[in-house]
Amino acid sequence: MGLVAALAVGCTRADADAAAVGRAGVGASPLPTAPPAQPAPQITRAEVETAVSRLDDVVQDFMRRTGVPGVAVGVVHNDEVVHLKGFGLRKAGTQDRIDADTVFQLASVSKPIASTVVAAAVGQKIVGWDDPVVDHDSGFALKDPWVTRHVTLADLFSHRSGLPDHAGDLLEDLGYDRSYILDHLRYQPLTPFRAEYAYTNFGLTEAGVAAARAAGTSWEKLSADKLYRPLGMDSTSSSFADYDRARNKAVTHVQSGGAWRAEYVRNADAQSPAGGASSTARDMTKWLRLQLGNGKFEGRQIVAAEALAQTHLPHIVSVPPPSPAGRAGFYGLGWNVSYDDQGRLKLGHSGGFALGAATNVGLLPSEKLGIVVLTNGEPIGVPEAVTAAFLDIAQTGGPTVDWLTFLGPIIKQTLAGERSPVDYGKPPASPAPAKANSAYTGTYANEYYGPMTVSTQGNELTMQLGPKRQRFTLSHYDGDTFSYRTTGENAVGLSGVTFTVGSGGRADKVRVENLDTTGLGTFTRNE
Repeated sequence: MGLVAALAVGCTRADADAAAVGRAGVGASPLPTAPPAQPAPQITRAEVETAVSRLDDVVQDFMRRTGVPGVAVGVVHNDEVVHLKGFGLRKAGTQDRIDADTVFQLASVSKPIASTVVAAAVGQKIVGWDDPVVDHDSGFALKDPWVTRHVTLADLFSHRSGLPDHAGDLLEDLGYDRSYILDHLRYQPLTPFRAEYAYTNFGLTEAGVAAARAAGTSWEKLSADKLYRPLGMDSTSSSFADYDRARNKAVTHVQSGGAWRAEYVRNADAQSPAGGASSTARDMTKWLRLQLGNGKFEGRQIVAAEALAQTHLPHIVSVPPPSPAGRAGFYGLGWNVSYDDQGRLKLGHSGGFALGAATNVGLLPSEKLGIVVLTNGEPIGVPEAVTAAFLDIAQTGGPTVDWLTFLGPIIKQTLAGERSPVDYGKPPASPAPAKANSAYTGTYANEYYGPMTVSTQGNELTMQLGPKRQRFTLSHYDGDTFSYRTTGENAVGLSGVTFTVGSGGRADKVRVENLDTTGLGTFTRNE
């Protein structure tokens, strides 16, 4: 969800068009210098009040048009909470209402929270943004030994390490834990170091874990000690168990059969720094006040201003300008970063679970204005559109575009994933026959994904993967190619499974198409 937030933080239609052009980043260097001077505030108190007075109607309109079950919103201006409200239901089909204290899963809005936690540790000299990760986690490794020695916390927080886009996420879908996934990032191919932006949940997670190791504690405790408790964010946690046991929580929903249904549970503990936090609108306004207050909250310096300021600076180009006159988008440390025509800094981030949550936060620091929008439905653009509409009204007096109509398709396209070019639901009219099941059954090994077992269950050929031995039915497609239905956060529908049969009549290799996005999806027979 890295691109989407850039579309929603006080943007104009031109900003959004530019951000939609592409995501490949170019150029990077170690920590930036001081931020550019910001212009004087341009939005008046009266203009903010006008935007707030229209915000409920905006939320209710978007809920009516999409059917999303529940929303919570918080707005901060000049260190005051000027709006805080819940709308709709915690679970569709019940009477359980959402309020300002309902706990939502934040998904990738966890990232700027995580960078705030690490900024607190930086300010206390526990770690430095430019510290090599291996200084604090000696077991960490990437494929290139030189990169392993030099990659820093800032590199991983800004997605410029060279790891492929979303590296490690498919291991999480298969049920592997954080330790296994981080240990196996070393098998992923790398692009040139600090030369390209590629959004990686587990790269950022490693940076958070390394900072926690330096502090002699867990990520979950570091977050609570450095941020949640000092701010009084009593309903906020980096542990799924705390969200799960909350009585006043919003459950996740997906669109299914023409309705919103609570079908899935998303436990993101494996990538907690990147996507596993949960919070309420009320708690999040405290964090917004700290962000807009240069690390201060109610007169106390919770996070050192200089360490926090580094999170707000561009560290890598995330969206190149579409033309020489266009504006680029950047990624900071856990933040999408951009500047408007007046040179005003704009910060934002979206969060999204395909299994049923969508969130957004947007800040205009020079205006001391920020908004957080939490929803309990799969990502279809609602939180981004609410943020964009609110900031649009505050700046121009009214929405300049129907943000829901504009952003919804972009977000859907961004999150669609890489589906197979082959429609496995429609086999050839005259497919080549499969061989006997015995040609395919057996155990196969893969250094990244672990073992695979192909066996029969009744008359069906099945494939088992992951530490919990998830079983997938293989349906014949053509010759030695089968298909299976992918599951989890990164599901892409039907994907192909192709066996390579040796001269002895038995398969010696099998390639799983959706697991092969970076060339790691081939398993070799080991019996």
